[in-house]
Amino acid sequence: MSAPVRRTGGRSAAVLSAIRYAVEDLVRERGAEKVTIPMVAERAGVNPTSIYRRWGDAPAMLNDIATYRLDPDRSLPRTGDLRADLAAWAGEIVEHYRKPLNAAILRGGTPTAGERETDCLRNRRTEALQIVERAGAAHPLTADEVIDQLIAPIVYRAIFLPWTLDEDLAARLVDRLLPA
Repeated sequence: MSAPVRRTGGRSAAVLSAIRYAVEDLVRERGAEKVTIPMVAERAGVNPTSIYRRWGDAPAMLNDIATYRLDPDRSLPRTGDLRADLAAWAGEIVEHYRKPLNAAILRGGTPTAGERETDCLRNRRTEALQIVERAGAAHPLTADEVIDQLIAPIVYRAIFLPWTLDEDLAARLVDRLLPA
């Protein structure tokens, strides 16, 4: 007897999509700090226990939605130049968090920070590692150095100083990480 085949999509994907849209709508309407699981369940047309079972609480749910909104399936820049790849990648993240909804969802998920490595951090670390590994020995950076010196300042600004996420931020941070 063969192992059961897992369906991709289907009811589970539809439920997750409904929850994500409900979260986004409610954050727009009320702000992340006022979003509750029962509100999301009602808006999404699902049972609250389904949401509690998956996420446990609203901040964990918001953190996961923040990760979803960054679209980990998008392709990374591949210019052949480490500086250009990092600048383009960081520029995408800055542009993402310049949108008030995306920054609000990130802020709403911050209460879960430090409890465990989040999907969001894991995805950014994986992306950083891919970019650094493509550069090879010519640029001996680690993924953690990229996270600490490039991504962390962007996330800090998105949470605490969103008005400082200007178009030149990514380039300035890359220049500090890779001095000429």
